[in-house]
Amino acid sequence: DTCGQVLLGSGLTVLSHPLMYIKVLIQVGHEPLPPSLGRNLFGRQVYQLPGLFAYAKHIIKIDGKAGLFNGLAPRLCAGTIGTLVHSRVLQRCQDAGKYEVSGTSQKAEEGSLQHVVNETTKEMIARSCATIVTHPFHVITLRCMVQFIGRETKYSGVFDSIVTVYKNEGVLGFFAGLIPRLLGDVLSLWICNMLAHLINTYAIDDSMSHTGEIKNCSQAVTGFFASMLTYPFVLVSNLMAVNDCGLAGGLPPYASIYPTWVDCWRHLSLEGNMSRGNSLFFRKLPVGKTYAIDQKRFF
Repeated sequence: DTCGQVLLGSGLTVLSHPLMYIKVLIQVGHEPLPPSLGRNLFGRQVYQLPGLFAYAKHIIKIDGKAGLFNGLAPRLCAGTIGTLVHSRVLQRCQDAGKYEVSGTSQKAEEGSLQHVVNETTKEMIARSCATIVTHPFHVITLRCMVQFIGRETKYSGVFDSIVTVYKNEGVLGFFAGLIPRLLGDVLSLWICNMLAHLINTYAIDDSMSHTGEIKNCSQAVTGFFASMLTYPFVLVSNLMAVNDCGLAGGLPPYASIYPTWVDCWRHLSLEGNMSRGNSLFFRKLPVGKTYAIDQKRFF
């Protein structure tokens, strides 16, 4: 099962990598293309920033199609190691839970609130361990991507990047942005599972047909809702991972130098940028917004 998960995860990682690459550049605030006049969902004319496909064409024009996969190697390392760690830790938690149950002769009924809390706690521990272990690769991935802005080659490979981070920032450099990422993962997991439990318990009748499919659908919907609520943590984590790392994308005018992730959160909140990069298609141009790429103000 673990081998299959690694192969499936690697395949999905390769397919989704260009989307993550473009999302990260947008999160940092890189806007290389001018806004264009388009129409919103209601048919009104509005100025829009370039979306996924226009941004992808811009990257291909500069770096070719292979340029869409900058940072893929460390991301694959993170995915593979993360899957192995998550599987091993979750199995240990399951075994520990079985031992406790056999010792106390008590077991939470499946579908009950206590059962959901127990399973969510085990999943939280497994995810947190995997996140902590793989975060150094996540940091390297983001920095390989952000190099596109200043055309740097400071992070050229997994092993060279590890040496570069350690030489310039020490061990702590590998864990830049870890706290908001962990908080976002934990909150997203608990919100998703608790909401799904409430819906499955009070909104779905077991006598209904296709109950299993409906419950799976509710889990997916609550997962999407939870990811939207916790997106600011993802944004702040990614910005802190490249903050003041010697790359153009982590320095003014693209980004301020944030002493802590809380300062980054406050700055984005004051600017109204807590959802920057959340959408890759309908990107409405904020009124009076200044972009670092050319310091022009669009209205």
